Amino acid sequence: MTRIDAKFASLKAAGKKAFVTYIMAGDPDEATTLAVMQGLPGAGVDVIELGLPFTDPMADGPTIQLAGQRALEGGMTLDKTLALVRAFRTGDNTTPIVLMGYYNPIYSRGVDLFLTQAKAAGIDGLIIVDLPPEEDDELCIPAQKAGLNFIRLATPTTDDKRLPKVLQNTSGFVYYVSITGITGAAAARPEDVAPEVARIKRSTDLPVIVGFGINTPESAQSIAAIADGCVVGSAIVKQIGEGKSAAEVLAFVKSLADGAHKG
Repeated sequence: MTRIDAKFASLKAAGKKAFVTYIMAGDPDEATTLAVMQGLPGAGVDVIELGLPFTDPMADGPTIQLAGQRALEGGMTLDKTLALVRAFRTGDNTTPIVLMGYYNPIYSRGVDLFLTQAKAAGIDGLIIVDLPPEEDDELCIPAQKAGLNFIRLATPTTDDKRLPKVLQNTSGFVYYVSITGITGAAAARPEDVAPEVARIKRSTDLPVIVGFGINTPESAQSIAAIADGCVVGSAIVKQIGEGKSAAEVLAFVKSLADGAHKG
């Protein structure tokens, strides 16, 4: 059982919804990322998604694209991202960390070496947005054999014919993208999301977590109420990009977490 599996089991037993956050590794620098990461669990975050900066982030909107550019310009690398996770693990061995990004840096490192290093650093799962189910042998299957969850995205365009393929090797949780388009582009609407979450849950026992378009405590509460939890990324990354201190960012995160946990 991974830390992700254990977290969702404990949330389910307590009748609680999950609050998941995304931040970009190295934005604007390593020290800020680590300070925010270390404060996230205390602010109510159940799972941390850590973005691996990449030059061509096709699924991301301007906010996260700019965060990735800032991180890369500051010298952020895969090795430094793993070092951040190791540093976090010295003080927290229970909060799940999901590395979210694109396949190129992993392919360049070599899958086997990457998985060994990621597992040793304390990463629990992967969301690699540009690897479809047809490529499961590339990374998904090896990751699961290495003890990492491989978390898949389902979207409004994932129809009933496609859904079983998306779910077949997914583990940890299913990430439902609430809108068509890029991160930070539009607001998630509960009335649109609810039937889609119900449809996915008819096909899997995994928790369904909703992301994209959630940026206020109210939207976190309304979306968490109809799913197993919610993800907030761009709204938090925007605060970091505006130069807010770690304490200010974490106060904002806590307001969102409080909303999600009322869901």
